[in-house]
Order: sequence, then C-alpha cells, then structure tokens
Amino acid sequence: MSHTVGQVAGFAGVTVRTLHHYDDIGLLVPGERNHAGHRRYSDADLDRLQQILFYRELGFPLDEVAALLDDPDADPRAHLRRRHELLTARIDKLRKMAAAVEQAMEARRMGINLTPEERFEVFGDKDPEQYAEEAEQRWGGTEAHTESQRRAARYGKEDWKRIQTEVDAWGERYAALVAAGEPPAGEAAMDLAEEHRRHIGRWFFECPYEMHRNLGEMYVADERFKAFYDSVRPGTAEHLREAILANAARHEG
Repeated sequence: MSHTVGQVAGFAGVTVRTLHHYDDIGLLVPGERNHAGHRRYSDADLDRLQQILFYRELGFPLDEVAALLDDPDADPRAHLRRRHELLTARIDKLRKMAAAVEQAMEARRMGINLTPEERFEVFGDKDPEQYAEEAEQRWGGTEAHTESQRRAARYGKEDWKRIQTEVDAWGERYAALVAAGEPPAGEAAMDLAEEHRRHIGRWFFECPYEMHRNLGEMYVADERFKAFYDSVRPGTAEHLREAILANAARHEG
C-alpha cells in the first residue's frame, strides 16, 4: 500500500511543503511515483519519516538526521536503542524543568519569599512544599493548614536551608534502615517515624499521633505521595506507614 503526499502530511502532522523539502534534499525520497509523476509513500517511507521527526523533535539538524539514518553500520536495533536513550534523557530533562516551574509556582503561592536564585540554592530541583495544591484541597481552611501557611510565609532562606538539610538527612537514614532490612516495628524505624512527626510539628503544624497515622495512610494510598517516598528507596512509603502506626501505638499505649 502506498500513500499520497497529502495523506502522509495528515498522518504525520507536517506540511506538504515540508515533505517536498525532504524529498528535494534527499532526506525522504518517496519510493514510488504514479503515472502522473506524483509522489507515493510506502510503509518503509513512513517508518523513515517517523525517525526523521523524532530526531527533529530532539533538535537535530537535518544534515545530522540524514547522517544518522544513512549510516551503513547502523542496524534497526541500534537506532531503536539510540532513540530510547535520547528520549529517556529528554523526558528526564523535561521533568526537571516542570519540577522547577512547579516549585516556583507553589513556593510563591505558599508565601515562600525567596528570590529565584535563593530557591535554587536552597532546594535545587526539589519542591519546597510538596503537593501544595493537594494540601489545599484536602485541608484548606483547617487549623493545621492555616498554621502551615502562616509559618511558611515567615521563613527566610536560612530557615528553608535548615529544613531541607533535615529532610535530606532523614531520607538518607531511612533509606539505609530499609536497605538494612530493619522491621517497621523495630526501635530504629519507630524512632525515625517519631523524628518525622516532630519535624512536621517543629516547622509546619502540630501533628498529634492520630494525624500522623492519617498522613502515613495517605503516603501509601495516594500514588503521588507514594512515589515521593519511594524515591528515597523503593518500599519506603509502606515501610514508613507501618513505622508510623507502630510508633503511635508505642506512645499512646
């Protein structure tokens, strides 16, 4: 089966003029012509066009795209591996860019009065107030949420640097605990769960054990929170939830 230049332009989301240009420079020469001399594109031509558009999306100049696709030493699997590597790198870069934008938006909304340079210095590519919109939806208007916003609005750069240092240090120790196979109900895990609770109370809002239990359940039930804690080390969200429950029982019992 072959396709007209108009059909291919529609499939690929490009203009007919673009396809004519690719033909003129030898980048994508259609495999067939009809009796009137009109271009006809085969399935193999469409495969090549897909690869061209992929590399163009990544910013490759047309001459480099041609060199990549016409490399006699490359095989289809090599192209797929290269495209996968480039796409993975692009996704990672876009995620970091999105995180930086979200960080600035949420920091501004939460009243974190830092310059862009200070926010980068303190938080890097991390979000200073994870899931602020989610918190607003769940707890907006509550005493805890109001108190958290009030405190955040008065913190300066040094305060946020200290908070971030504490969070990073806690995460490293909890990851090591999980890696060592420490049980959630063990003393070490419960102590870190208690430290987690006190960190919240010290910097954001009072966090009694019942509230801490609810947070622990949310860290597992909500995929976004689960992903955040599991980024410390896979399995951390569920491990922390169990440690929070055990710690609350220890103190309330």
